Amino acid sequence: MSAQPGVEADEARRPAVAIPADSATATGRPGPATQPPGTPDRLPDGPAGAARAERNSWLAALDFDRSPFTIAWEITRACAYACLHCRADAQPKRDPRELDTDEAHRLIDQLAGFGTQPILVLTGGDPLMRRDVFELARHADERGLRVSLTPTATALATRERMRQARESGIRRVAFSIDAGDAEVHDRFRGFRGSFERTRQGMRNAADEGLPLQVNTTVCALNVHTLERMVPVLEEWGVVQWSVFFLVPTGRGEQLKMISAEEHERVLTWLHDLSRDAPFDIKATAAPQYRRIAAHRSGSNAGAGYRFADGLNRPMRGVNDGRGFMFISHRGEVMPSGFLPISAGDVRTGDPVDIYRNSPLFRSLRDPEALTGKCGRCEFREICGGSRARAWAITGDVLASDPSCPYQPAG
Repeated sequence: MSAQPGVEADEARRPAVAIPADSATATGRPGPATQPPGTPDRLPDGPAGAARAERNSWLAALDFDRSPFTIAWEITRACAYACLHCRADAQPKRDPRELDTDEAHRLIDQLAGFGTQPILVLTGGDPLMRRDVFELARHADERGLRVSLTPTATALATRERMRQARESGIRRVAFSIDAGDAEVHDRFRGFRGSFERTRQGMRNAADEGLPLQVNTTVCALNVHTLERMVPVLEEWGVVQWSVFFLVPTGRGEQLKMISAEEHERVLTWLHDLSRDAPFDIKATAAPQYRRIAAHRSGSNAGAGYRFADGLNRPMRGVNDGRGFMFISHRGEVMPSGFLPISAGDVRTGDPVDIYRNSPLFRSLRDPEALTGKCGRCEFREICGGSRARAWAITGDVLASDPSCPYQPAG
């Protein structure tokens, strides 16, 4: 089962990248030297820079009260894996209550009604366990949605299926890798050999010219391995590293989050790494990354936020229910996969109307509704804290995010 989707698609096709079948395990290296605050961030070269530039241009034009930037659709909950951190608690067989093909086509038509060409992430479970996955991808692409895929690295992720993915209009494929070596990764995935399966899936996608993204979930089990992943990601030629910070939902309730101080350290390291990395870096379920980036760069805070006009007037960043929407395999509309509170159902309602007008989504987009430390914080417009983590820990979607150690100035 892949991590909570945060995949973003790019327009350009990336040339095939060879991933050696038996490359050596990565060795550690220190993080890049800290640059003084106010140093402008450099866009990565090549496809990674193009991906970030495209994302920034789309974000600058969107009104999150009207349209999401990303829609993650769990087309099935079926998955052969039983990953320790699976937010979906995926099952080996498909749920008979899933949206059927006709319902799925109708949903795609409704999502096109946003009129802003949002990213549509086909996720799961394992989306390859639906035989109509590429039919749905093709229909979504024809309706103007920017489609991406987050398959589980099983025997289904063949080169033939990656060819079908490309031909159906899928623009990027994201695989989950939770360490730069097999030992730790395989512990996450629940069986030995999953690391090599993932590398093979990535080779198949790269051989078909599909841009690659890697999703990594960070918790106490693997935080010490993150720096060792960097040369591996460079070797594999990924376009984006999407780093997910554990939200204790689903099976992830059994894992230990890193501390607030460790969140701060890792996010600071990621920001400094982003200055020189050949791939884009995106932090997920850690909106305080925008505060850190704003402090350290002063100009381009990345990860769904930037100073659009140079006058230091912040744009709001993507967060649960604010620029992001999740649709479950049964058609429930939720602020994110980590915040499994239903605001409506696509079988009985219009997802566009639910996103724009449901009380839950509207409250999540109102920074004045936040309580506690997040409600007092001067960064609540661009950050707002992880609403999913606040809910998972406190039961209140508007409470403070316990992963942030920052003390507001006010």
